[in-house]
Amino acid sequence: MDTDFNEYEQEHIQNLDQYLSECMVLLRKNGDFPLNSNEKQVYLFGNGIRNTIKGGTGSGEVNSHSFIIIEEAFIKGVEILSKEYLDSYNKVYEKAKKDFKKKLQHESFFHPIQGIIKSMGAVMPEPEYNIPYNKEGDIAIYVLSRISGEGSDRQFVKGDVLLTETEKNTITTLANGYKKFMLVLNTGGPVDLSGLEEVKNILLLSQLGVNTSKALVDVIYGKKYPSGKLATTWTKQEDYQTPGDFGNSNDTNYNEGIYVGYRYFDSADIDVMFPFGFGLGYTDFNYDLTSVELNGDIITINTKVKNIGNYQGKEVLEVYLSKPHTTLDEPYQILVAFAKTKQLDAGEEDNLSLRFKLSDFASYDQNEEAYILDEGAYIVRLGNSSRNTKPCAEIQVQEKIIVRKVQNKLGNSGFIDSTFESKKKDEDLSNVSKFTLDKNCIKKEDISYNKSFNISEEVKSLTTEDKVKLVVGAFNPKGGMTGFLGGTPMAVAGAAGETAKVADLKPIVMADGPAGLRLAKDYYVNKDGGAHSTEGGLPVSLVENFPGIIRFALKMISPKPDKNAPISHQYTTAIPIGTALAQSWNRDLAECCGDIVGDEMERFGVHLWLAPALNIHRNILCGRNFEYFSEDPLISGIMAAAITKGVQKHKHTYTTLKHFSANNQEHNRYFNSSNVSERALREIYLKSFEIAIRETKPKALMTSYNLINGIHTNESHELVSDILRNEFGYDGIVMTDWIVAMGMTAEKNNKYQGPSASKVIKATGDIFMPGCYDDYKDILKALENGTLTMEELETSATRIYELAKEIKT
Repeated sequence: MDTDFNEYEQEHIQNLDQYLSECMVLLRKNGDFPLNSNEKQVYLFGNGIRNTIKGGTGSGEVNSHSFIIIEEAFIKGVEILSKEYLDSYNKVYEKAKKDFKKKLQHESFFHPIQGIIKSMGAVMPEPEYNIPYNKEGDIAIYVLSRISGEGSDRQFVKGDVLLTETEKNTITTLANGYKKFMLVLNTGGPVDLSGLEEVKNILLLSQLGVNTSKALVDVIYGKKYPSGKLATTWTKQEDYQTPGDFGNSNDTNYNEGIYVGYRYFDSADIDVMFPFGFGLGYTDFNYDLTSVELNGDIITINTKVKNIGNYQGKEVLEVYLSKPHTTLDEPYQILVAFAKTKQLDAGEEDNLSLRFKLSDFASYDQNEEAYILDEGAYIVRLGNSSRNTKPCAEIQVQEKIIVRKVQNKLGNSGFIDSTFESKKKDEDLSNVSKFTLDKNCIKKEDISYNKSFNISEEVKSLTTEDKVKLVVGAFNPKGGMTGFLGGTPMAVAGAAGETAKVADLKPIVMADGPAGLRLAKDYYVNKDGGAHSTEGGLPVSLVENFPGIIRFALKMISPKPDKNAPISHQYTTAIPIGTALAQSWNRDLAECCGDIVGDEMERFGVHLWLAPALNIHRNILCGRNFEYFSEDPLISGIMAAAITKGVQKHKHTYTTLKHFSANNQEHNRYFNSSNVSERALREIYLKSFEIAIRETKPKALMTSYNLINGIHTNESHELVSDILRNEFGYDGIVMTDWIVAMGMTAEKNNKYQGPSASKVIKATGDIFMPGCYDDYKDILKALENGTLTMEELETSATRIYELAKEIKT
């Protein structure tokens, strides 16, 4: 490892290194890989060889000390035979990138504001080209890369989700012409692999942070082995079609209801290419069911797993539940438990015990306004992917049980959800374990919505102005976008924001994520005493496509270091993207990543990490899916909880779950209403947050930009107070996402307006970020005209005050 790395960096990278191959998913294999150590001549092709991607753009950027591309990782001991091809590709890529920027900037000339928004995070599709290359040989590896990120959604176009003709032709030619060929996918989300049936070895590398390239070489040469499984379905473009909208400007209708991801594919009997939960290894496994037990409403499935191949490996077993269609329609199956074996040598065995609580997976009945276990037969299935399961138990519920009585809170979506029912034949259940649930083992929970909140006497004694400052962030009195662009001094350079300095409190410092701690790599301390990034407040990837005059203007309004001011450096560790972590199906890895981030937070003085992000992969086109975990709420909630557990091992370091909730597209994200049924919200989009909150009690949560059924999430008392605080029992801080200059980000003819600071506080939100003078005045005015009470302000101010007081110790 580079001797310039700090000791903590080396330790963190080494800790990650033992796990990274567990995030990789082997989609196809024919036994040609791993390579032998003496196979040292390799042809490398594809855009990912020199443009290797460690993570997504925007808030997903992490400024690690250094990052080596895949070519550099191979060079350390391997002769690369395709350098002429790679040099030619470089020229093609640079020209395409230059033309792409020119096109964006030309459009911005006629529509400056909308042009800036369109170019923020815009991703260039892979170009077509014609470069000569060796079509035959011994060993070839093609690395296909795709990047996405904040501010821009993906598209079903060639060079994005679809392969270009160049890529498809080159890959199939190499697969037929080389004795050994591997297609490697350095992507943050699915690409359509139809037409590549001739390719016998496909590895989903994903984007694994700082050691992505080394991890690939380790797996290619068998030093490590892939043991990941998909956390999102991969299939052809036409298979993804569902009734729901995507990418609308004002209203996006989630007509598909609860039928998201594999719930849809399994229930609609669609034959997908690579199903949810699927993944191969270099070795193979057998598993046997040893027993099933029912204790109260807890089901335990005991199994034995054996490595029957010739290589080391780990296997994941998954448990699914099929519910009766008595009162409600139900998906064919839902994931309810999973477990991963230890490392198994050839011939070695491991015992796994998988358990779940039936009442945790109660369905939501909008008519009853309750979570229910309906009358009928519940079929428990065991397998190693969603398309490879067998029934292992049948549980009879003899009458409908109300598990939790609540109230409908989230408005009317304006439509009736679509339903799908599988035509699969009835299964033979004669040999599975049979149980009858004792209804008395489940105690009905009645939710009241009158939770009382503490108000600190110290907060009461503050001036009104200081109380307001506590809930508006460390705003710059000059207003405008200076804080957002790096003009406001921070305690930590590159931090996303902080709270106001009130009384003798230190500010609560917040830094972005989610694939590691995002701080400024280079910074200086000015005469104002605050730390400033040398690159301003916005991630480079968000502004690199801005028109030159805009980038010049941003540079001019950003603060400059004093003459002879020393430039300091700080480095953080890029961990795997959220989707890659979920693909490991390994809680220990997620906790390890949280531990790494927590350690770096403690070192640099950051208190709230604005991560993990656990929105659902509703549609594979969402630009930020790379930072989200899965199409399934259970694995999303479990991974978020494990990361939180790791972060919270350290002193005064906490996570911020985001984006709450139904944040599933980037297009017009500030003003778009996600119109969703109450049932779908509760079973799919809120479920992961509930799991993480109940397991680890995180200190903070961030609301999303979007509206739900016409009401901004951050202004919704029903969402924030009634569901989050009363139903989920959440006691932490609720902050907004960074709401800045809404007029600048608005599309023409927007149906909805932006949120206001006073309404956010009234909904029991605690802090309006990043905050500006107009937000401060809005709250004062609301107090004056009585639309916001002093008690409501003091309640929110107390939660901020108490956390600030805690970190002071």
